[in-house]
Amino acid sequence: MTKRVYSELPDGGWGWMVVLAGFLNNCLLTGIVRSFSVFFLHFTQHFQETSSRVSWITSMAIATQQFASPIGSAFGKRYEARSVVMAGGILASLGMFVGSFGQSLLHMYLSIGLLTGFGWALVFTPTMTMISRYFKKRRALATGLAFTGGGIASFFFPPLFQFLIDEYFWRGALLILSAIMLNFCVCAALLRPIRLQEDHADSPSEHSENGAESAGFWDKVTSAFDLTLILHRGFVVYTLAATLITVGFFVPYFHLVAHGKNLGLTDYEAAFLLSVIAITSTAARLFSGWVADLNLLRSIHWFLLCSILTGLSVLLLPVGHSYPTLMGLCIFYGFCDGILSPLFFSTLPDIVGIGRTLNATGLFLMFLSIGGLLGPPLSGLLEDKTGSYSTSFVVAGGFMLTGSLVLLLLPGFFVCTTILSKQPTEDPVQPGARLPAVENNQS
Repeated sequence: MTKRVYSELPDGGWGWMVVLAGFLNNCLLTGIVRSFSVFFLHFTQHFQETSSRVSWITSMAIATQQFASPIGSAFGKRYEARSVVMAGGILASLGMFVGSFGQSLLHMYLSIGLLTGFGWALVFTPTMTMISRYFKKRRALATGLAFTGGGIASFFFPPLFQFLIDEYFWRGALLILSAIMLNFCVCAALLRPIRLQEDHADSPSEHSENGAESAGFWDKVTSAFDLTLILHRGFVVYTLAATLITVGFFVPYFHLVAHGKNLGLTDYEAAFLLSVIAITSTAARLFSGWVADLNLLRSIHWFLLCSILTGLSVLLLPVGHSYPTLMGLCIFYGFCDGILSPLFFSTLPDIVGIGRTLNATGLFLMFLSIGGLLGPPLSGLLEDKTGSYSTSFVVAGGFMLTGSLVLLLLPGFFVCTTILSKQPTEDPVQPGARLPAVENNQS
């Protein structure tokens, strides 16, 4: 039976079930990543290692997830998202299971860092790309709804993880997390494939399909991963800016609990800081998606504003020396983090076109892995040298502000900042267009 080819994105229908899958996957992926710092001090004490070395466990998992994202994109394009996400869920669960028997940091690097991280790569990229393929007018809102899963889970997971560690030690807690992550396979069943006309218009691989048999190895690799994106000026600048932002983006989630304990907070008070960030971030994600879809600003301008605010919120974290003050700063940081997170991915299709979004998301996340890999260990190293995480937060915020400034180099960035009329947004020179001026600018 021939599958229906959509000339326009549905902007609803089964797409809301795909959003539900994205919501649940973000609960399990982002929620665990952002709450995993509860294990940090237990790993440090058990393995008798420094903060910077222990930080590599989660940092490698994030970096592997992002660096291997082009593989998730290629597999998703070849075998469809449903089967790829199921396979990723099994690998992620297996990595956490093996990690529960860890006898050294190397063991943890290979299991949680590499195996679980690779499983997450197969889960995240195809899922988020499916949301972009189902939505256009409501894309930012749909992406924001999916990302609220991570925020809600981040509210409940820190105290839950602390409870599991208290009851079953960290090894038993990892075993339970391994079982929980098998729910990725359930979420994968909701990812119904959709075919779009733009797939044929925008994807270079479609144009070279007839000559695939005679193509050389490099041509096949270029076609599978759409490596021509590295010649797309808008994509390159946007990726560079996002990579610098990512260096500081995850630092508070890794080291805020340890920072709180250094200030004299109890285990549960420190863990609750992450919960407060999570619930604030969840509300902010919905707000961000709603504002972005109003088209009051082009999506890239909204992204710039949110990234600057998030960088400033990280810079301010060392100011909090008491529990109430630190709590207030965490609420501010959580709001800024929440409005920024969905924009990383809802802005990307406006730059490269919907037909190239799957491969672009994979390559985008691969370069972001550099920031995810360097940020937390650099933060841990600064703590080892200074005895405080204050310098770490300042440096993290500096990276985020630097990345925000790089966005100014995007082609057509200073064009059409607000909606001045009700003319069609498809016209690349009309006010309110959501990055069409950037979309086809290639060098």
